[in-house]
Formats: sequence, C-alpha cells, structure tokens
Amino acid sequence: MAPESPRPTSARPAVLVTGTSTGIGLATAVSAALAGWHVVATVRRSGSDAELVAAAEVAGVASQVEVRMLDITDPQAAAALIDDIAATHGRLDAVVNNAGAGHVGTLELDSLDEARRVMEVNYFGVLNVTKPAMPHLRASGGSLVTVTSVGGIVGQPFNESYCAAKFAVEGMMESLHPVGAAVGVRVTVVEPGAVATEFVASVGPSIQNLLGDAGAYREPFEHYIERTRGAFDAAQRPQGVADVIVGVLLDEHPPFRVQTSDSATGFVGLKLRDLDGATVTAATAGWIA
Repeated sequence: MAPESPRPTSARPAVLVTGTSTGIGLATAVSAALAGWHVVATVRRSGSDAELVAAAEVAGVASQVEVRMLDITDPQAAAALIDDIAATHGRLDAVVNNAGAGHVGTLELDSLDEARRVMEVNYFGVLNVTKPAMPHLRASGGSLVTVTSVGGIVGQPFNESYCAAKFAVEGMMESLHPVGAAVGVRVTVVEPGAVATEFVASVGPSIQNLLGDAGAYREPFEHYIERTRGAFDAAQRPQGVADVIVGVLLDEHPPFRVQTSDSATGFVGLKLRDLDGATVTAATAGWIA
C-alpha cells in the first residue's frame, strides 16, 4: 500500500483530473483552477495538451494547471503518478475520474477483444486511479468524483459493452460510498447525458463501416443513429458539466449521485426514484455500522 500523505498544509488544495486534453476534462481542469485548486491534469498522448494549455493561459491559471502524462489502463503508472503528486505537493485533496472512451456496437458483432478494451478503459481505468488514491484521500479527508453517464443507469441499444462498463463503475462507487464515508472520503458520481465533445468521435469505426457490417441489425441500428444524432444536436456543453463537477468538489456534503442537466435527470428518473442516492447509501451504510 502506498504511504499516506501528510495532512495538508498548503493554502491551495490539489486535485487530480484525468482525461483533460479536450471536452469535460479540459473544462473541469480550468474551472477547478479558477475555483482555487492546484490541478494536476492528465493526458494520454504526448502533445495532446495544446488546447488545455492554451485555455489555462487565456483563463489566467496556467501556473495552477500542471499537465502530466497518464494512460489510466496502466496501474503502475497511475500509482506512481499519484504518489508523486502527494510527495511533491504534500497532499492530494480530490480525484476526478473523467478519462474514458466511447463504443458503439452490439454483442453479437463485437469481438471479445473490443468488449474487453471498453471495460479496460472505462472500468479498470477508474479502478487503477482510485485504488492508489484512497490512502491519500483518507489522509486529507478528500473527495472522489467519478464521471459516469446516464448510460451507467439506463441500458441503451447498441451500447451493451459501454453501458456494462459504466454500470460496473456505478456499482463500484455506490458500494464504496458508505465505506469511504466511514474513513472520511466523500464519494460522488456525476452523470451527464449527451455532451458536445470529441468523446463521440472515440466510438471507433465510422458510422458507414458500422452500418455496412450490421447485417440483420442494420435497420434498428439506422434508427438508433438517427435518434442519437438528434440527441447530440441538442447536447449539453462541456462547461455545464464542469460547473457541476467543481460544485461537487466545493461541497462539504455532496450527494452520492448528481446529474448534470434536466434532461439527464429526467432520463435517470425513468429508472431511479432515489435520484441523489441517499436512500440506498443510508441503507448500505447500516451494513457496516
């Protein structure tokens, strides 16, 4: 187990935000810096930080945004980075698990390797970061914020592997919530709906290639594509999600489950009456009391 970081002494709290080259992660990194945090912002590929660096400079927070390389599927790299942050800054006050990758397909047509890749990035990537962060968050009484999706609550056609991974993350974090609370760590999941980011471009092959390979699924897949394009035409902007995430970071008593828009709340509400997770987490907290 990694050594626990000392109680924070610096005036500026430190937050690790993964997946910050574009979109939600970029907006969150800049917004957190504006809110008074020292941000360690990770990107996966060398040279992919140009947009983030430019945005931080425009916002006047370049000195508060520290860009580091991290592939979240590498557990050793994640542990080493987190220990280095705690050693360098004397603290780790929060983690925002944002990095992930999209995938569209259906299980009959997807290869097992594709399904494993989706789980490796979207589930094990979160686990790889969260596990070594916990001792440091215990020491600081910090926050663990994980960006999931409405697809972590409601299963969606042609998203079996993606929703499976997000369901897994939601289950892990809902289970961790009372355990974290027992040792002083606040655990929250943030659930966006459709967001206008480059995340959509990460789903893999082009739509035409997917349609060409769809076989018996072609007609329902065409309907899915038409509906999805409409949803993303009216998608939430990344800054709106970032504002919710930073609000959670600043909240001393955040709820377990937070949606980022009215449409996301309505969609999640199709399945959950307990929108902020209070009833479930109160019940499971009793299991370990």
